[in-house]
Amino acid sequence: MNKYMDLIGKNAQKASLKKVSTKIKNDVLKKYAALLDKEKKSIFKANIKDIKFAINGKLKVNLIDRLAINQAKLNNIKNSINKIIKLKDPIDNTLEKWTRPNGLKINKISIPIGVIGVIYESRPNVTSDVAALCFKSGNPVILKGGSEAINTNKILSKLFRKALKDNKVSEDFIQLVEFKDRKIVDHMLSRMKNYIDVIIPRGGKSLVKRVQKLSRIPTIGHLEGLCHTFVDKDAELKMAKNIIYNAKLRNTSICGATETILIHEKIVKKFCNPILKKLEENNCKIYGDHILKKYYKGVLYLAKEKDWSTEYLAPSVSVKTVKNCEDAIKHINKYGTMHTDSIITKNKKTAKNFLKNVKSSIAMHNTSTQFADGGEFGFGGEVGISTNILPPRGPVGLGQLISYKYEIVSNGQTRK
Repeated sequence: MNKYMDLIGKNAQKASLKKVSTKIKNDVLKKYAALLDKEKKSIFKANIKDIKFAINGKLKVNLIDRLAINQAKLNNIKNSINKIIKLKDPIDNTLEKWTRPNGLKINKISIPIGVIGVIYESRPNVTSDVAALCFKSGNPVILKGGSEAINTNKILSKLFRKALKDNKVSEDFIQLVEFKDRKIVDHMLSRMKNYIDVIIPRGGKSLVKRVQKLSRIPTIGHLEGLCHTFVDKDAELKMAKNIIYNAKLRNTSICGATETILIHEKIVKKFCNPILKKLEENNCKIYGDHILKKYYKGVLYLAKEKDWSTEYLAPSVSVKTVKNCEDAIKHINKYGTMHTDSIITKNKKTAKNFLKNVKSSIAMHNTSTQFADGGEFGFGGEVGISTNILPPRGPVGLGQLISYKYEIVSNGQTRK
């Protein structure tokens, strides 16, 4: 195993030394998109094999849903690739430039990060999204997907490598670890510091927590997506009702789903029934505080302390009454995970206060938290969402998978 992983690391390092033009990058991506279409029967066949194993292994229903690839999902993968093709190459761009009084001409230039290791679960679309984003940003990637998606991941990575080979580019820009042994992950995190420059985990809390705990390599990612939507006293009821329904139930299994709703105490009596009843009618379980228990006429379970820090990833939601915007901010900064938090209000001053003072990597006004997605941001997709204090923060797309260096030119200046 050690020799196998070291070889992958060495191959990735060699690939990182090879510069690829923007035209060739886009040609590779176009070829890959075409191959996805041409080989879709093989992709579906491999995916069905994975799904059968998952069902027999009693994998959770929401994880099986993430695992499945149908024509619609394949179309989404191709659409994402086509968007990445149209985006500007983020490498070798002048980010800033200035001339100093000492005669130095300084240029800040974008460069690749280096070799990226991505550890993820269930979603085989991540294989394509990450491969495309990393390749266009000039970063070789080592992919370690979950064993439940091994067959789908194999064919997707094989097709990407074929697209590379057909364009005379090193296939080692994209490498999939095909061993199922979980010790492989430990090896990547603890013994590949000389080969991998950054690790990106994508998956459940236990995976991300394990990666962040064990990794000797810098990581980009988030532990949980505990997102909030705050309904202010100056909110418009119809808007609040529509946004919250979408933020909670459009897709309950994504990290951008709202998990806690905060309602201003001055409108809780009027707003709680129309907002929460719509959720309950769509099979959403509601956990609320004592004030909501008093006013809400539907089925409500009394919330416990742990509910304010629970990421359900299911049709369940916690609801709390707050005194004002400051109280909402205080709650979010205490229980939130610096992912995505939104305020619904017509009051621009209150909205500005909220946006400036929540610690979230994504702060929203009159917007569903489900928009916390690199594709929706115009990034062509994402390798994940980062809640780190240090950059990058929020959706990590094409333009965030870069570092930079300073190129300095002078006329023979020496320092006094």
